[in-house]
Amino acid sequence: MATPENARAAAVARKTNETDISVALSVDGTGAGSISTGIGFFDHMLEQLARHSLIDMDIKAKGDLHIDDHHTVEDTGIAIGQALAKALGDRRGICRYASLDLAMDETLTRAAIDISGRPFLVWDVTFTSPKIGTFDTELVREFFQALSQHAGITLHVANLYGANSHHIAETCFKAVARVMRTACEVDPRQKDRIPSTKGSLA
Repeated sequence: MATPENARAAAVARKTNETDISVALSVDGTGAGSISTGIGFFDHMLEQLARHSLIDMDIKAKGDLHIDDHHTVEDTGIAIGQALAKALGDRRGICRYASLDLAMDETLTRAAIDISGRPFLVWDVTFTSPKIGTFDTELVREFFQALSQHAGITLHVANLYGANSHHIAETCFKAVARVMRTACEVDPRQKDRIPSTKGSLA
């Protein structure tokens, strides 16, 4: 991923006995994604995250999928979160806050974000089935928990209604992507200031 020297970009590598993951991202991108985790549905969701946040993401993950998908999904969330925190630096000039209601067919999901330096996830999402294909729907929450903790963001996600688990999951990823896009954007009225009366979002 070629980026200018002053771009908000970062790369993270995470290797454990369970997973081997590399993430490179550019906040000021076009939503391009090169994603391979070995989990087809998860790849599809990460492509939505990149495309609708306009954050370029190169993600390569190898994990102990012979056990299950849990470690790979969680550790990918950790690595993306760490890369995002690194790319945003002291968070100077960002809009910081965003919220959105996102519709997809019969489903409506709300996401709200504060790029605060204080990690917290509020998750009010119930799936109508335990699996989407072979993918455990409970892992959607595990991904966003890891992402919020390691990016240092407060994230609220609530599914207001929906019948199809694929649609519920996809609206979660798309809604979070859209609020990430808005909150990470530079506010031209305060591009040289940290958006906090504390003077720090560390």
